[in-house]
This record gives sequence, C-alpha cells and structure tokens, in this order.
Amino acid sequence: MNPFGPKALAVATVASGVLAYRAVKKKTLTRAGAVTGLIVGFLLVGTGLRGLTLFFFYQLGSWATKYKASTKAALDETVATASVRGPSQVLAVSILAVLLSLYHAYNYGPEQAMQFTAGAASSSSSVKASTLAAAILAHHAVSLGDTLASELGMAFASSPAQHPVRLILPPFPLVPPGTNGGVTLYGTVWSIVGGLLCGIFTLAMDGISGILPTDNDSNKLFLLGYVVRVTLLAGLCGGLGSLLDSILGASVQMTYWDPETKQVCHHDVVAYDSTNPAPTSKQLRRKHIAGFVPLLSNEGVNFVSVLLTAILGGWVLAPLIIR
Repeated sequence: MNPFGPKALAVATVASGVLAYRAVKKKTLTRAGAVTGLIVGFLLVGTGLRGLTLFFFYQLGSWATKYKASTKAALDETVATASVRGPSQVLAVSILAVLLSLYHAYNYGPEQAMQFTAGAASSSSSVKASTLAAAILAHHAVSLGDTLASELGMAFASSPAQHPVRLILPPFPLVPPGTNGGVTLYGTVWSIVGGLLCGIFTLAMDGISGILPTDNDSNKLFLLGYVVRVTLLAGLCGGLGSLLDSILGASVQMTYWDPETKQVCHHDVVAYDSTNPAPTSKQLRRKHIAGFVPLLSNEGVNFVSVLLTAILGGWVLAPLIIR
C-alpha cells in the first residue's frame, strides 16, 4: 500500500474517524485529545497498515485503564482525571512514531520487511528502512507494555502480601501501589506481554500488506524464524522500555503519600479547599516517597522512555535479533 495513496487515504480516514468518535463517546479522550488522535491516526495509517498498531494500543490501553478503576482510584488521586486523556498524553505516546513513519514514507516509500542481512552495507536503504521500522515497533511496544504494566500492575497490587510493590532504585523499599517507579512482578510480566502483542499485531498487518519475507518461498522455517525474532524484539522493548519508564519515574518525577486520604499523590501540598481556606500543618504534610528532582511530568516521562526505547530497539537490538 503506497503511502498516502488512494487505499491508504481511505483506510486512514475511516480508521481515524472511528477512533475519534469512539474516544469521545466512551469518554476516554477529551474533545481536544480526540482531535489530536484523529490527526495522529490519519498520518500514521496514511503511511501504511502498521499505523493501525496505534489503534490496537489505544483499545487495549483503554480496557486496561477501565479495569478495576474504582480500586485504582482509591490508591492514586490522579486516576479519576487521568482516565480521560488530553492532547499532551496522546502526543507523548504517538508523536515520535508519526515523525519516524513520515520520514520512512518520504525517503523509503511503502512499508517493507525488516531485514538486517549479515554483511550488508550499513548505508543501504533497506537497512535504514528496517532500522526505522524497528524503532517504530519499539515505540508502540513500550507504549502498550508500560500502559498494561501500570494499569494492571496497580489493579492487582492492592493486595501487598500477594503483589508487593518495590521501588526500582536501591535500596528497593516497599512503596504504596501507584508510586512512580514502583514495580511488581505482575506488572513486569504485563509489560512484556504488551510488547509481544504489538509484535504479533504488526506481523498481522505485514501479512495483510503482503510484505512478510519468504526467502523465495524455499524455506518456511525462514518465515517462522522472522516471526519469532520480530515478536521477541517487541517483547524485549516492551519490558525494557517499561523498566526505563520506572527508573525515570523514580528519579525525575515526584511522588508523595497523603496520610489523610491514604492515597499516592504528585504534589506535596493539598489542593485549595474553599470550605477550609487555612489547612493545618498536618494536612500540608505529605510524605515524600519517591523522586529526586521534579524534572518531568508523567507525559514527559512517557515521551523520554519511548524515545530511548525507540533508539535502543531500532539501532541496537534489532540488528542483533532480526537477521
């Protein structure tokens, strides 16, 4: 499917329109967020069917966000508002994929199989195109992987004895569920699963597009090996990217504990209450539990972790895994 050709434009228009409509109807995006999603979705799918991975991520991420929402809201004060995402949250997990996809479409044309043939010149267009495709896959893998790890990990971490939450940085203390940088075994597994699912979906889109490698139809094991390697790459990027997100969250994003509400929060003072214009010192005293410097917001952490994982996946891991 040629980038922004008639077929691509038709699929992109329908897919992005459905996404925006459902997002507003289901109240998973604000109106501004839906408009942003419409534009992002159109540009991604316009470059090829792999762009539909964003829609796959959005749907699974929305389901994960709604799962045990009341349980998560009792643990983290931001859950109620964060469940309806705005433009900044949409762009944090999509803008890099859009830019890479547009660059790929402009310089290398239609989507193609990822191949890093041993001995191939590093300057060849096929290797460069494959690097970009792998980086885009890594981008989607960490986006879905981290979302599933955060949402499902916190949903099941409400039972600390069964699913203890530990800060990812030394000395690895136990922390409340919802803490930035807090990890659980359950959440880590889901981050890998999220990456694997992105890899499988991407391969399905490649199959529909007819670009899966076949080695001249002489060896079916070649195709099987390719499928396994791409899926493995995506799973690794989902898991490693989520760990990078946790490290950033534990270091450059602040987390506090409110003893009054027994919730995780992201500000050291309570919000202004008109019924109590002069809060007591006890109310102002929120316990710091994670973070060294308030450098990044949640969207900033997401963007940086996606950027680092895209670089790691496209330029480091992919040449080693996909041959």
